[in-house]
Amino acid sequence: MPLITEDQLRKIARDAKGQRTASIVLKEEIASSSSKTSFDIFLSHSIKDAEIVLGVKKLFEKLGATVYVDWVEDPQLDRSKVTAITAELLRMRMKQSNSLLFLHSNNSPGSRWMPWELGFFDGYRGVIAVLPVAKTENETFVGQEFLGLYPYIDGSPAVFWVNQGNALRSRLGSLEAGKNFKEAKSWLRDMAGMK
Repeated sequence: MPLITEDQLRKIARDAKGQRTASIVLKEEIASSSSKTSFDIFLSHSIKDAEIVLGVKKLFEKLGATVYVDWVEDPQLDRSKVTAITAELLRMRMKQSNSLLFLHSNNSPGSRWMPWELGFFDGYRGVIAVLPVAKTENETFVGQEFLGLYPYIDGSPAVFWVNQGNALRSRLGSLEAGKNFKEAKSWLRDMAGMK
């Protein structure tokens, strides 16, 4: 099955933002966001992927999931510096999240925080999936070697799957079939079982 592409996610983001930039839309959500204390998904990502992050956030919100994006929920954080205060707040937010989605892009290997978030969440809860974002439709997922330990998501924004190679595969969500993330929480158990 093909990987979700940057273009597909950017289209979702553009539909959500209209004439505004992705950063502005996400910052506007700061003002409207209540102080949430639990999330379905902790989105581990590179700050350089703002438009893709917006697309992923909107995609999963269409399915009814709550998605933690640090610079939306906690804009006071300075992720450009590794500090004990930032680490403690991110630990708290990961503990408030049911799963971690590792948004793999060309910018991911340069992130200071993503490997740390992955390691912490793996030790804490272990319900993790990688969302590889492809540049082209025919691209295959070849990530950093440690990412092969986790299930990954492929498909299209309309129907996507969580899987570990060809042997283990579970339907994660479907916008066209009207499937709702909250009705299909079993994907969390599926992900945990696929480790």
